Parts: sequence; structure tokens; C-alpha cells
Amino acid sequence: MKIIAVTKTKPFSCIIDVYQLGITSIGENRVNDAIEKFESSKNMPMVEKRFIGHLQSNKTKKCVTAFDTIDSIHSLKLLKKISRECQKGKKTIKALLEINTSAETQKKGFLPEDINEILQCFEVQNVQVEGLMTMAPFTKDEKIVRSCFSLLRQMKNKLNKLLPLKPIKELSMGMSNDYEIAIEEGATQIRLGTVLFGPRS
Repeated sequence: MKIIAVTKTKPFSCIIDVYQLGITSIGENRVNDAIEKFESSKNMPMVEKRFIGHLQSNKTKKCVTAFDTIDSIHSLKLLKKISRECQKGKKTIKALLEINTSAETQKKGFLPEDINEILQCFEVQNVQVEGLMTMAPFTKDEKIVRSCFSLLRQMKNKLNKLLPLKPIKELSMGMSNDYEIAIEEGATQIRLGTVLFGPRS
């Protein structure tokens, strides 16, 4: 189980705090803010820099340069743009595909029925798709939350039957308010901010 410390809006000192505790995966959602923080983390060789926010098209080049992993690929079009930037920089980047398991219209991501488009993502050069990501609705209804996480696990199993040579391993789901349910449903990565650092100011 990998804990991704969500340090967005938090000072660099928070990265130092969790790093000293052995948490080396850092999640940021703003490219420019992250670049400033990562400049200060050069003496932390084990830090894994993960982009977890909505990636605006005009920030793609900066994002590819600054991060090790992009955890929120919401479309094939975006993935192809990332691939082109990777090719220019002679880099391969790891990625997670964002799946909108709750079907909320305000959320980005592939819909579970977009199987053909999702499968095309695994053919894109310079990008290594390692798994899937989702966010459950912010609700106290455990059944709704659990169903979103369960659906992502089912999608992983379905895709792996269609991708025998490139099985995906990662399920990134669960945040401070629902990570326990996510773990029960098979999460391999959880994204924690509030429980580590307190409420965002």
C-alpha cells in the first residue's frame, strides 16, 4: 500500500515532515507551485513527484518535465499530447487513467463504458499506463462510496483480461475521508492530505 502525501497548498516543510517519516510519494495539483517546491527537494533523492490535478493543455510541457507520474489522465487526446512532449524530451512518463466511476457531470475522466478508448491508451508511445484512478463523491453514504471503488476494481480486472501482456497493477482511490473503504476494495495507492497535515487553510 502506497501513501501519497497530498501537499498541495501546503509549504515545503510538510514535504520534509512526511519524508522523514518514510513517505516519499508527493502529490501536487498545480504545476508552477510544484516546480518551486521540487527545486527545494533536490537533496531528497527518493522523492516521487506525482501530478494529481486536472492538467491544463498549456501546462503539459512543464508537467512532463517536472513530474515522474501523471495520475489524472482524463482523455486519449491529453495522453497523446503528453506523449508528444515526452518524445521531444526523450522521456517516458508513468501515468494513471482517471475513471469517472460516479458519473458526476462535473468530474473529468473516462466513463466505465469507454473501454475502446481506454484500450487505445495502452498503445500510446512514451507513456507507461500503470493503473486507474478515481474519486468517490464526497458523501457519508458508504454504499455509494464503496460502489465507486468496487467499479474501479472490476474495471481493472476487465482490462487485464484484454491486456494479458500489459496487465495493470495500480488502483489509486481513497482520500482522507474514505481511504479505509478504498483499502477494503483493493486500493494500492491512497492520497492523504487532511489526515496528515490538517485542514487546508
